Amino acid sequence: MPAGKLYIVATPIGNLQDITLRALEILKMVDIVLCEDTRVTRNLLSHFEISTPTMSYHEHSDEKKVHEILNILQEGKHVALVTDAGTPGISDPGNRLVESIAISQDPIKIIPIPGSSAIVTALSISGFPTDRFIFMGFPPHKKGRETYFKKLARQEYTVVFYESNHRIKKCLDNLAKVLDNDRQVCVCRELTKKFETIYRGTITEILEMDVKDKGEFVVIVKNDKLKEKEESL
Repeated sequence: MPAGKLYIVATPIGNLQDITLRALEILKMVDIVLCEDTRVTRNLLSHFEISTPTMSYHEHSDEKKVHEILNILQEGKHVALVTDAGTPGISDPGNRLVESIAISQDPIKIIPIPGSSAIVTALSISGFPTDRFIFMGFPPHKKGRETYFKKLARQEYTVVFYESNHRIKKCLDNLAKVLDNDRQVCVCRELTKKFETIYRGTITEILEMDVKDKGEFVVIVKNDKLKEKEESL
């Protein structure tokens, strides 16, 4: 019996209409959908009247769970991996599963089903240089946080990262300590959702804005060092 296929399926980051026709087809066709949070994914599947069984796979899943998934694929069953929102494997444990399957001795195909990504969505509306950029994930909660922001400030390219609603105010204060007052920043809140808000300006100007600490955030920091370097050549 041929091995099953593992599909890496991007789902909407907010607006359910952003799901692709191909993603819906795959979610209906596979035998199991692996979810970061089964409750969140079931809501998505129910909205599109999809009854495919779900199984949890998240940051606390251990090697035993990986072997269980591998066995399912070896049995010839097809599996889709989704995250709560966006593209799996980007700042979530999906990349660990993909690595485990990729290095296994089994001829299991790993197939990307592209779609929404908060990183790319935010960059597309930032107006900052995006021919080269650096993604820095989530800042550390405590240890290493100061070092993280100092490193961010030294980058040559546009920097994009995620931040939680619990720490967005602290994040802006952290940025103010390491960036020049005129450094341009774009803060994207609740992208594609009802209360989507885009805050633009210098870090000083953004600190004066009423940035709501609710929802999901993508922060982009412009860097002109590369432009200055190229102009000097």
